[in-house]
Amino acid sequence: MTNNHVETREFQTEIRQLLDIVINSLYTDRDIFLRELISNAADATEKLRYLKLSGNEVNDPDLPLEIFINTDETANTLTISDNGIGMTKEELIENLGTIAHSGSKEFIRHLAEARKEGSSGIDLSLIGQFGVGFYSAFMVAERVTLYTRSYTPGAESWIWTSDGSGNYSIEKSEETRRGTRIVLSLKEDAKSYGKGEDIKRIIKQYSSFVPYPVNVNGEKANTVEAIWTKNTSQISDQEYTDFYKYIANAFEEPFYRLHFSSDAPLSIKALLFVPGENYERFGFSRMERGVNLFCKKVLIQEKSEAIVPEWMRFVRGVIDSEELPLNISRETLQDNALVSKLNKVVTGRFLKFLDEQAKDDPAKYKEFWEKFGNFIKEGAATDFVHKDALVKLLRFESNQSGQGEVISLESYVERMKEDQKAIYYISGSSREVIESGPYLEIFRDKGIEVLYSYETVDDYILDNLHEFKGKKIVAAEQDSEDLPEADLRQGEDEEIPLEEQKPFLDWFKETLGTKVTEVRSSKRLVDSPAVVLSSYGTHSMQKMMQLMNKDFGNVPAGILEVNTRSPIIKGINELRKANDPFAAAAAQQVLETAQIAAGLILDPRSMVNRLYSILERAVTTK
Repeated sequence: MTNNHVETREFQTEIRQLLDIVINSLYTDRDIFLRELISNAADATEKLRYLKLSGNEVNDPDLPLEIFINTDETANTLTISDNGIGMTKEELIENLGTIAHSGSKEFIRHLAEARKEGSSGIDLSLIGQFGVGFYSAFMVAERVTLYTRSYTPGAESWIWTSDGSGNYSIEKSEETRRGTRIVLSLKEDAKSYGKGEDIKRIIKQYSSFVPYPVNVNGEKANTVEAIWTKNTSQISDQEYTDFYKYIANAFEEPFYRLHFSSDAPLSIKALLFVPGENYERFGFSRMERGVNLFCKKVLIQEKSEAIVPEWMRFVRGVIDSEELPLNISRETLQDNALVSKLNKVVTGRFLKFLDEQAKDDPAKYKEFWEKFGNFIKEGAATDFVHKDALVKLLRFESNQSGQGEVISLESYVERMKEDQKAIYYISGSSREVIESGPYLEIFRDKGIEVLYSYETVDDYILDNLHEFKGKKIVAAEQDSEDLPEADLRQGEDEEIPLEEQKPFLDWFKETLGTKVTEVRSSKRLVDSPAVVLSSYGTHSMQKMMQLMNKDFGNVPAGILEVNTRSPIIKGINELRKANDPFAAAAAQQVLETAQIAAGLILDPRSMVNRLYSILERAVTTK
């Protein structure tokens, strides 16, 4: 290098403030300095490519459009080079020494004020071409030396140097190559960035999809193509699978894939995958969200919690949007309204895709439901924005479906009887439990379809849904006028005479006391002697409340309906009329047996002695 005049300049006040903030507080992960520098290099390279395509004359037109990174552990340096548009002296001063735009100055002032107040929720929107991101280099470098030559024919070469304090220097250089070369003299605590393997690791994490080759010590490091930017017709199934395995760190093939682009209401390119398996259901730890957010192929947020709702944490893939305003470090998305809109668009499109798959291939969707149905249920219970679309994806067994066969609410409504008042469901721990209980009797007798709800979350969803397509949703164990009534058949056993029913039911209520709110004759029972009804919610919801309150012994009072045609109930009435004290024990047992059938008795030991007494009476009575 010749002996050139060295010109020393002071950073603009806002730049000094910015350097202090960026170096000391804003970035929580130092690795991302490399992402910023590579992003800048890619932007400069893309601008050069566009200039050439537009017919502009440029220096060194045959230089390859690549990015080069070299590490030197001995010299403790890291060098990032590109063959992009480079900079003139004036551009160096403008881009690296000042902030010319009033909006950017306001951003710096706002940031400084927020820092004083200890706030991190600032609306930031600057992604600088050799601007804000460039200064992140000072997180790891004690000195930054930048060599550059502009693309314009006849342009001179320049060296820009600074230690990140209050000033920088500019001098002429003998560099003849077009583009920019940045040499970082690494800090003592940042020596690891002088190792090639560490640099490759960071590139794999943050910059795998930069559209130009990124070479580390002569070896290409970004080996995976950003296939989400390509047309679907240009991508093979194997390429999709390979990409999925890379981003999901998976071995199995994806179950579903959704590749779409949109220009309205937002510019989006998205590639989403449903994994081959859900390991949460096998007891593995809760999944992290797996959708990465990109802007122009540069990673903005890995495993973004902003871009998809919590229930979509099983989905893997990428979302790329050029419209995202980002904070200075690209770590926190600031425009909440825009991010919320992006979330809504992506989630809505994914739900539409699942609905299409369910209609096009019900058998495959059934397999999806078996693996990932809990996530859909979680969404239906928590995501009120997309609740309607999620509810359409729910599946249930029913008394008219085979074991393991499932139907949708839509299918249920389509095959409802003409005079059917509502959509009915019964909760129970299994199909066997439901079908052996008293609540199904009237529906079986009437040939009415009933959905089976095996989990508390199913009850919660259906209870809060209230209706679907204009049809009420009613739990079979609820006290509801919308439930069907049994028909009296010819030749059927006579019920307790009407004149005896009121005194009998009054006696039954008096005997049970506060354990029930009412005892009445049932219009729903066909074979069982009694059933317990809930005036609110389902029995499984009541059971959950018992467990939460650790109130095992206190069974919630409900309505007891008795079948006045049942031999057991008629027998108790005869004992009552004979003033036999055994009638009271039998009445208590009828209630508790009905409560067991409802799943409400969590500790049945309290009835053991009474059961022995009943057995003793049964085996000793002649």
